[in-house]
Amino acid sequence: IVDTCFRKFDEIISRYSIEKIKTIGDAYLCVSGLPNPDDHNACDVVLAAIEIRNFIQSLQSQNTGTGPQYFDIRIGIHSGPLVAGVVGNKKFAYDIWGDTVNTAARMEQNSDSNKINISQATYDLIKDKFNCTGRGKQPAKNKGLIDMYFVEAQN
Repeated sequence: IVDTCFRKFDEIISRYSIEKIKTIGDAYLCVSGLPNPDDHNACDVVLAAIEIRNFIQSLQSQNTGTGPQYFDIRIGIHSGPLVAGVVGNKKFAYDIWGDTVNTAARMEQNSDSNKINISQATYDLIKDKFNCTGRGKQPAKNKGLIDMYFVEAQN
């Protein structure tokens, strides 16, 4: 089931010039704007997230009770600077670090099932093109209170 989902996620993000960094268990980490920052478009990231959410929901709706049990998904998005590269000299892996990565993780952790939770920074970039519901300031581990929004639909 995870392989089916991740293959579809790979297909979706490729259409939006988003780069998969890695999977960690059932988590899927990707980034926009690498290696070229000019390629970043927060609206494209949100559109990809909507497609991913819709794909999961379509799998769930096809479940007849006799097939595989598809899981819910939580999506978190944050926009900002980060550091990217390869470190070490064994098992090379391109990775990303920084407060932006940590904040994106908090967006995911504080999302609800089958919802797309975004930060204020991302909201500011997409607010004219998407309908969002403000959640107010939400507590986030090691971050304090952060303004969060659920993306509902494209305008």
